[in-house]
Amino acid sequence: MVLSRIWSAFIIVAIAIASIKYISSDHYKTIFNDMVVGKGGDTLHIATNKINTISPAIRDSLMKTPNFADSRIHYQADSLKQNIKVYRIQEADGVIGTSETAVKICLGLIGIMTLFMGFMSIAEKAGGINLLSRFIQPFFSKLFPDIPKNHPAFGHMLMNFSANLLGLDNAATPFGLKAMESLQSLNPQKDTASNSQIMFLCLHAGGMTLIPVSIIAIRASMGSKTPTDIFLPCMIATFSATLAAMIIVSLYQKINLLKPVVIAYVGGISVLISLLVLYLVKLSKNELNDFSKVLSNGLILFIFFAIVLGAIYKKINVFDAFIEGAKEGFTTCVKIIPYLVGMLIAISLLRTSGVFDVLIDGMKWIANIANLDTRFVDGLPTALIKPLSGSGARGMMVDTMATFGADSFQGKLAAVLQGSSDTTFYVIAVYFGAVAVKNTRYTVIAMLLADLVGIMTSIALAYLFFA
Repeated sequence: MVLSRIWSAFIIVAIAIASIKYISSDHYKTIFNDMVVGKGGDTLHIATNKINTISPAIRDSLMKTPNFADSRIHYQADSLKQNIKVYRIQEADGVIGTSETAVKICLGLIGIMTLFMGFMSIAEKAGGINLLSRFIQPFFSKLFPDIPKNHPAFGHMLMNFSANLLGLDNAATPFGLKAMESLQSLNPQKDTASNSQIMFLCLHAGGMTLIPVSIIAIRASMGSKTPTDIFLPCMIATFSATLAAMIIVSLYQKINLLKPVVIAYVGGISVLISLLVLYLVKLSKNELNDFSKVLSNGLILFIFFAIVLGAIYKKINVFDAFIEGAKEGFTTCVKIIPYLVGMLIAISLLRTSGVFDVLIDGMKWIANIANLDTRFVDGLPTALIKPLSGSGARGMMVDTMATFGADSFQGKLAAVLQGSSDTTFYVIAVYFGAVAVKNTRYTVIAMLLADLVGIMTSIALAYLFFA
């Protein structure tokens, strides 16, 4: 019910804001068309005006430089600075293009899902998942008290968290969906999220990753002199968001985290991560990239090798087991299409209607009234879009770096915010959609609270490290 209300609010607010812009400004006379059939990245020519019809502030800026941007509206003067072209950039596809994109995402997942679900099936039949379950069971049994001892769900969740930790997004999704199916088999109310599913999904959405390689690569490509300096703040921020998710859900479910086993596991993981961070911060960008590639890709190949070797030892029909699991991967991808289409079109409406511009302008106004340093507001578009769209947040991060510089405070903050959490609403749509759960209970609230912790931590760390 909560997700339904939020989804409805997204659509209503987006159309209301677009209507206000259409009525109040000549710059948005095509906004309804853009929201339905517009294409992301298109340059929309609004008008060509004489320079004396432009506001004095913009006119002064154009006298200094032939190109000037005021929020999303861009102005370009001709060589004589007599005529001014007014245009804006379409931020995202309209709902028609977004619907097509959602289906393409699901189709793109089919190959990856069949691959990893196939190997997962082999591992289950060979006893590898049960082995992982026994390893992690002392810790997970405290966070997931409803799951029976040595249940395969423990192993599936461990595989998902491990893939996330190493930045293996392609592997994390199949492992995570398999974990949700395992948890659904224990769920007495099939259309309502269980406590275990909520805890798992919130921890997953914390998005804890050791090495934000893609963010470092983007910063390097945009001319950063020290592209790896966001590594440690990203690590701390994402760890804080994941820990916050664990605490928030534990409070909802009345789980006592102050048990020796929980403290020992969390403390042990923290020590291991700290030691790894101490090693990684000494590496150059190229060494860090090489280490990440060897660790992540080498681990995938090792998992495949160990699964097949174990299956041969257990005398399992390896290929038949792979095909059986691969079929599940195909079916799962088809099932999530309606859920993903529904979520992405609401996100598209928010982006193309300019809702985020209104939010950012409002935050700047509040920060100015409170006499705060407003630099952090320029990095917030990344944080606002990240729960809705990973690619959208990446685009906002790049836009912030292009505007202020890759090594600016705003650019570095946007990078840390990009690495501090996962795409909340995308995760909810895909994972709950795969098991046909309609009542998500307090999942959205818990995830957004954890995201808020990640955002606040990122801002604090940006001022600590980069101000």
